[in-house]
Amino acid sequence: MLGVEENVPRKDPGDAESGSCKPETPRPTQEDQSSPEDHPPRLIDTDNDASKLSNEVGMNHDFHMEEVLPPSSLEGKVKEKMHDAFWDHLKQQLSATPPDFSCALELLKEMKEILLSLLLPRQNRLRSEIEESLDMDLLRREAECGDLHVPHLSKRILNMMTLLCAPIRDEAVQKLENVADPVCLLRGIFHVLGLMKMDMVNYTIQSLQPHLQEHSIEHERAKFQELLNKQPSLLDHTTKWLTRAAADLATLPPAGPDAPDSSSVACPSPNGAADSPVPVSPAMVLSQGFLNLLLWDPENEEFPETLLRDRARLQELESQLRQLTVLAAVLLVASSFSGSVLFGSPQFVDKLKRIAKAHMEEFNSRPEEAMLTVSEQVSQEMHQSLKSMGLAALSSDNTASLIGQLRSIAKEENCVRSVIDQRIHLFLKCCLVLGVQRSLLDLPGGLTLIEAELAELGQKFVNLKHHNQQVFGPYYTEILKTLIPPSQALEAEVASL
Repeated sequence: MLGVEENVPRKDPGDAESGSCKPETPRPTQEDQSSPEDHPPRLIDTDNDASKLSNEVGMNHDFHMEEVLPPSSLEGKVKEKMHDAFWDHLKQQLSATPPDFSCALELLKEMKEILLSLLLPRQNRLRSEIEESLDMDLLRREAECGDLHVPHLSKRILNMMTLLCAPIRDEAVQKLENVADPVCLLRGIFHVLGLMKMDMVNYTIQSLQPHLQEHSIEHERAKFQELLNKQPSLLDHTTKWLTRAAADLATLPPAGPDAPDSSSVACPSPNGAADSPVPVSPAMVLSQGFLNLLLWDPENEEFPETLLRDRARLQELESQLRQLTVLAAVLLVASSFSGSVLFGSPQFVDKLKRIAKAHMEEFNSRPEEAMLTVSEQVSQEMHQSLKSMGLAALSSDNTASLIGQLRSIAKEENCVRSVIDQRIHLFLKCCLVLGVQRSLLDLPGGLTLIEAELAELGQKFVNLKHHNQQVFGPYYTEILKTLIPPSQALEAEVASL
């Protein structure tokens, strides 16, 4: 995916399309990962593309539009061939005697439209300059007389791009100034204009994000209320979900991060008073409820109605959590055989991460085979790294032990894997209570090597919970009033203050 991470003012093009003189400008799209089977008909019928986009922007503060057609996919390959055909056809036209400018005119018209779309309302001088430089009526008359100077027009377009592009595109525009072939230059210009157009889309989204978030919250709540008015039982599963979360907290004994179920462990408080009983609050119940969703039994059809729309996202988070558990377990086992000698090198750690991540998909279906391959590759990488540093390689006994411990990670009951899983759940609970950045300051043991991956997972989880709470908070409040005694809720509120 082609991400545009800077908040910069410019938009997306598309590559040229063959079969017609006018190249296709693909519309940027963002796929919603949810599928029809994840939603009962009563809820999915309320969704449309606009509401899905609004929901995605509201939930993801770093949301940006991007080109989602992988070049390696069949569609990507077909698209590339069609574009190549268009540019080859353009080259033939311009090389003919006399030159045929029909496709060139359509291309220049498209470029003019993109340049105009990048202007802000106050940029009247640039607008006039673009209109004058790319006056299509004048260019058609020049083409009919055979006097259309395409390289000269390309240079003028480049000059205007220099004025309009965001700083992140300066280098790409400068490289085009050294392209001599007229067709290659036009192709490069069209590509960079597309990136600039995408930049503008993302800049606009970032500027409007607070308003889009507010609209998303109001829209989702209004739609849900309409359904609730027709079906008063629509909150039954949500009530059961919160009831279970409250029960989990009520029966929870004081425990540390390595308790049997760390998903129910209270996050340590900043002042160190972690062992004193903490009154149950609505926020604690809701956080516990969200943690329980990461352990949801797929066979349980009583999924909370307020989270049906986010079920696919939760399943993706659960999948990422499992992968990070295996990754951290691999790194922890491997580090026990070499310590800081190898694991003090970020480059070496990244190599082992790439080895493990490359087999995560296989791990889901064939964990034993995947871990056999991972164990052999990790052992080999450690052997080569120690040798390159002039250090003694692992003995045959240690190598056999390393491979054996790594292979055992394939078993769900593996003790290293279980402890890592508990600690990641504890970290996620701390994220809900303290925020991601504060939680990263005191990571549980064994997780420091996956800090970046945990930060990403934690932020996604926090964003999902926050957005959902913003939408359905009033419903949760009414349900929780029946689950938490007023005196206990008040005590918890005072304690939090």
